Amino acid sequence: MDVFEEIVSIRKAGHRAALATIVHTNGSIPSYEASRMLVRDDGSILGTVGGGCVEAEVWAAAKEVIQSELPRKMTFNLNHEAGYDSGLICGGTLEIFVEPILPQPMLYIFGGGHISAALARTANQAGFSIGIADDRDTFANAERFPMSSEIYASYEEAFEKIRPNSATYIVIVTRGHKDDMRVLSWAVETESRGFSPRYIGMIGSRRKVTSVYKALETAGVSPEKFERVHAPVGLDIGALTPEEIAVSITAELIAVRRNAGNLAHKSVKLSKVATLQPD
Repeated sequence: MDVFEEIVSIRKAGHRAALATIVHTNGSIPSYEASRMLVRDDGSILGTVGGGCVEAEVWAAAKEVIQSELPRKMTFNLNHEAGYDSGLICGGTLEIFVEPILPQPMLYIFGGGHISAALARTANQAGFSIGIADDRDTFANAERFPMSSEIYASYEEAFEKIRPNSATYIVIVTRGHKDDMRVLSWAVETESRGFSPRYIGMIGSRRKVTSVYKALETAGVSPEKFERVHAPVGLDIGALTPEEIAVSITAELIAVRRNAGNLAHKSVKLSKVATLQPD
């Protein structure tokens, strides 16, 4: 199996991996420059960077790279380190670059109004693929969302076809409480069906968010499931216009994507970011 074909397959499936590549050699080494080893998130490997203790250390580093999503360069002096005495003391040195393989993040925006249009543009420019769902054909269409790779003309169709994974981001900006409740109920229940989105966010004032949560709790949704929801959605930057709100939401998506340490899930937080209701 070709390493690069497997990388494409891994990214399409929403999984993560790490690619280790020998980028520099000097002297005699147990492999050759540009040798590659792919480490999947389940620990399985494809390819090799020479075997033995070097490969074991690279495998361990690759697992850390998958978790941190940060690259690392490793240098091995095989002629000086007896610890590599398993056929690998070859009188040379090598450098190995270990880089994370991450799926392209997919943002599903539920609602096709002004805020959604601005968010789709901003998030797409930040590297997110875009999916749109709205129950109005005049809003859910390629003309309004030319950057969108997936368009759903009904929420039911979206619920049936979308299979969230660790690269999936969901933002709820429908035109009313009723639709917000429907989408949020589906989103927080996806994990019980074997799917788990990386991010769930819902627009609205603190009062609206509380009202939606209470209504869903009455309908039987466990309140613990709201702990992972970012609501009100977006970072509090005092945003007012659709374009400003799009920036605040995209900033939060990026913070989650890049594992920003100071970002916690928000469960009903008073914020100016999302007091503007979508159309």
